[in-house]
Amino acid sequence: MQPATSPLSSYVEDWHPEPVTAVDPMDPGPAAAVSALLDLPAPAAREGDPLPPLWQWFHFLHWPAQRELGPDGHLRDARFLPPLPDRQRMFAGGRCRIVEPLRLGEPAERVSSLAAVTPKHGRSGELLFVTERLEFRQAGRTRVVEEQDIVYRSGRGGGAGHPDTIDDRTAPDAQEPWRLRLRPDPTLLFRLSALTANAHRIHYDAPYCRGTEGYPGLVVHGPLLALLMLDVVRREAPDRQVGELSFRLRKPAFSGEHLLAEGTPDGAGARLRTATHREPLHATAEVTFA
Repeated sequence: MQPATSPLSSYVEDWHPEPVTAVDPMDPGPAAAVSALLDLPAPAAREGDPLPPLWQWFHFLHWPAQRELGPDGHLRDARFLPPLPDRQRMFAGGRCRIVEPLRLGEPAERVSSLAAVTPKHGRSGELLFVTERLEFRQAGRTRVVEEQDIVYRSGRGGGAGHPDTIDDRTAPDAQEPWRLRLRPDPTLLFRLSALTANAHRIHYDAPYCRGTEGYPGLVVHGPLLALLMLDVVRREAPDRQVGELSFRLRKPAFSGEHLLAEGTPDGAGARLRTATHREPLHATAEVTFA
């Protein structure tokens, strides 16, 4: 299918998806699996414990039938996917307000709704910003409210601006007192895709990444960059509860690159970033303590 010739806003003028509700038992298994993925010495949360910020991403998973996936591994159609021709998707960032942490072992409800649709023009052409609102409830009370910003375009960007090869130099020297280093490899990316029911081929199919998407190698999941920054806070301030957070995903990182997630506390919270030798700002985040 060819890229859209009409303004992207014209494709979503009558697009008003209704909210949808899902439930999850909040089993401790995913938290144990994520803890193993991050090489933690023990599960970060067990039955009855509060869930670390953003770890709700490992619950409420949807496993569609194989025939429902497109050639890139994404769903062809879903309630909150805008009806654009040759649709391409990128996770841009989000915000989260934690009234009270979700707790493992207690069934939870999630209500998803469309919060905003905003067309914008970027360097690569017209873009459509879609904000999805996710409200999580336990025991009849709202515990967490999250907003995710997803950017869509019609047609491919051709890999413009991406490096030709992987930069495998060690991570840059830390500039901030809080820090965490990680070098994602194909195995880690594969396991993370499985834990999030993410079949997007850019995370596990290297020939597809290079030949179709124009990347030099496997792409590190944007959510992993956000999770690393929040894990810096969890490790360095284990007794502080995060009340609000926001993050922005700026530049992709690739398998084999050395990541540095670091931050600086400021009393009320912390400011964080994820960097490589190649790029100082792959992702940024701000955290406010409750």
